[in-house]
Amino acid sequence: MNNRILKVHPKDNVIVALADLKAGEQLQYEGQNYTLVEDIPAKHKFFAHDMETGTEVIMYGTLVGKTQFEVKEGWRMTTDNLKHAAAPYEFRPYHYEWQAPDVSKFEGRTFNGYHRSNGQVGTANYWLFIPTVFCENRNLDVIREALHNELGYAVTEKYKFFTHHLVETYKNGGDALALDQINMAPGQTHGDRPFKNIDGIKFLNHQGGCGGIRQDAAVLSKLLAAYADHPNVAGVTVLSLGCQNLQVQDFLDDLKTRNPLFDKKLLIFEQQQSQSEEQLITDAIRQTFEGLIEANKMERTPAPLSKLNVGVKCGGSDGFSGISANPAVGYCSDLLVGLGATVLLAEFPELCGAEQNMIDRTKDEAAARKFMELMSAYSKSAEDAGSGFHMNPSPGNIKDGLITDAIKSNGAAKKGGTSPIEDVLDYTEPATKPGLNLVCTPGNDVEATTGKAASGATLILFTTGLGTPTGNPVCPVIKVATNNALTQRMGDIIDINTGPVIEGEKTIEQMGEDILEYCIKAASGEIIPKAVLLNQDDFIPWKRGVSL
Repeated sequence: MNNRILKVHPKDNVIVALADLKAGEQLQYEGQNYTLVEDIPAKHKFFAHDMETGTEVIMYGTLVGKTQFEVKEGWRMTTDNLKHAAAPYEFRPYHYEWQAPDVSKFEGRTFNGYHRSNGQVGTANYWLFIPTVFCENRNLDVIREALHNELGYAVTEKYKFFTHHLVETYKNGGDALALDQINMAPGQTHGDRPFKNIDGIKFLNHQGGCGGIRQDAAVLSKLLAAYADHPNVAGVTVLSLGCQNLQVQDFLDDLKTRNPLFDKKLLIFEQQQSQSEEQLITDAIRQTFEGLIEANKMERTPAPLSKLNVGVKCGGSDGFSGISANPAVGYCSDLLVGLGATVLLAEFPELCGAEQNMIDRTKDEAAARKFMELMSAYSKSAEDAGSGFHMNPSPGNIKDGLITDAIKSNGAAKKGGTSPIEDVLDYTEPATKPGLNLVCTPGNDVEATTGKAASGATLILFTTGLGTPTGNPVCPVIKVATNNALTQRMGDIIDINTGPVIEGEKTIEQMGEDILEYCIKAASGEIIPKAVLLNQDDFIPWKRGVSL
């Protein structure tokens, strides 16, 4: 490691520890000397000089908090001595100038994807099961077990075998010691797949569609329509009970609004119109199987990188997120924008404190004001419920150095790179303009990834410092670790490691190019992200209530 500390921005008055530091250490950085008063764990920050009560604390070159009492140089920043503060924001005429990075290395490159009739290109070819109401979840579970097991899409059987060994040992009189000695045996990842061009059969189990308020059902209908129309979806089977708030016709109306020329295979089954549950399930399986035969005829063919739509997300963030993985993903975002692709940045509670930068980068006033209105309305709804954006950081975030929401947000915003913002989208709105788009979603991992896929993301780059298994049913999620230790500890869920940035072994730019190379391979089906291998199909619709 070349440096043990880092000053992220010239204006900053706090310093980041890149390694565990001890009290009494004297450190030098860019001609400045610092003496530590207490131990500073890696990922945490210490004050660069003495500060009075109420002093503005700057990181990433912007306001991230204010001191709660007098602090000394070398003290560790904590929730006790720092409270959240964010700079006010406003619309102002601003001509944002941007120089795209050198993309010559990637010009003319292609990925092998699935071309849809509307011109979009998928990175996968899934068949999708959609329940209009939670009452159909059990029927979906029965169908999932039948199709996944027989068509080769089931998750590894190793845990089933492990449990079987425990049962047999117990039956044969084995005690606790004998049980402890049973090890996990390797299991088959999946069985033989008769449909070589079908990447998976996915199920959108959810808890909505009835009860609650009608607004929830209306939003859910738009969300389900967005998933049916997703570029990674080849065909759709819908299961409905019949009497629920979210009627099939509502779904069909939203689907037509989203894509008037929708032409994928669409199968609809209503349980209250069937003779029995058995008939409902067997009819759904039979007709879906016939649909799979047709969908399997589609093959991957080359497409320009401009056809990629990449969502960027962070979750289980740590004090390294904003200086390794997020900036590296941000550079990849800039490369994608420079190549004519689409990038989606969401998690509005995690843009708190970064609003002015977002506003100044928007292409037109209408988009800027839409962003301001969405942020203001979201913030107000949180405060009206007795919460607020300042409560976004989780205990894990704080433990690993993200002391205020403004610190977390300004680091999170790095995923969006530096390109101009072409458009601002509300939840479930489709991205129609190439370039960087902002999408209004919560910061919650699964609600955010669910929303990005609804806006058309065909890949999601998901950075994490603490580790999270989050995936999505229709959009491959690529996990990007912020540090070496996480990659070593949870390598079974991590795809890319940006730890070399922290160690000084790679630059942000080099890492960003590596990430784009991985994206191209993943989009072509040449490499399968861990979340996809694990069938980590997380799906949580946002009810538009308070969720940070």
